Amino acid sequence: MSTPLGQWLSTPPGEYLLAREQAWFDRTVADIFGFRALQIGLPTCNFLAQSRIPARWTTDAVEAPHLRADPHWLPFPENSLDLIVLPHALEFSDEPHQLLREVHRVILPEGQLLIAGFNPFSLHGAKRYFGRQQTAPWNGSFIALYRLKDWLALLGFEVTGGSLDCYAPPLAQEKWLRRCKFFEHAGDRWWPIAGGVYFLRATKKVLGMRIITPAWERGSRTLATAPRQARECIERIR
Repeated sequence: MSTPLGQWLSTPPGEYLLAREQAWFDRTVADIFGFRALQIGLPTCNFLAQSRIPARWTTDAVEAPHLRADPHWLPFPENSLDLIVLPHALEFSDEPHQLLREVHRVILPEGQLLIAGFNPFSLHGAKRYFGRQQTAPWNGSFIALYRLKDWLALLGFEVTGGSLDCYAPPLAQEKWLRRCKFFEHAGDRWWPIAGGVYFLRATKKVLGMRIITPAWERGSRTLATAPRQARECIERIR
């Protein structure tokens, strides 16, 4: 049995949104390297499919193909994961702050966090606000992009990328969705902050941490300065 949000993703507006999100995650995870990756939520959608990281898990409190666990208390030690993906996990969490704190705990310094969330300042957000539906995704707590960025900064994450997508209205009929495809090009140009979904890429930063370069790089710099030092010694002798 899939989650309520997973069931909505099988509807025409959900399929449209899922295709856009899958494309973004596929492009982004392909350039992230490491040893261990975790997807929290939406276990029926494999957003780590294009990842080159060898160990990949999906976890969810209701169901998961790999690990069933409470995302607010992950069964991983501190600083153990290179990549964490949060597809709409925050807006359907009773404790989004605790979920982000737990993510910060288990992710490595310089580890990557990818987030997909519904934008409350969009046509999707308007339908949630003015509509009477109490089913997913309209029963979620949509988090404003500026507020999420503040939460990440307080925890020590640095936002390094992101975008907005899904400008077409969440119409129930597929034929009307097809007719609204022009919204994607027009929206990105005329109202870029009104995308139905936002994506964020953030890096965990640790104060006082300094990246240590490999020994061969330090050695190459030493070798590069050796001829110059030899020339200076010869000039002094002359």
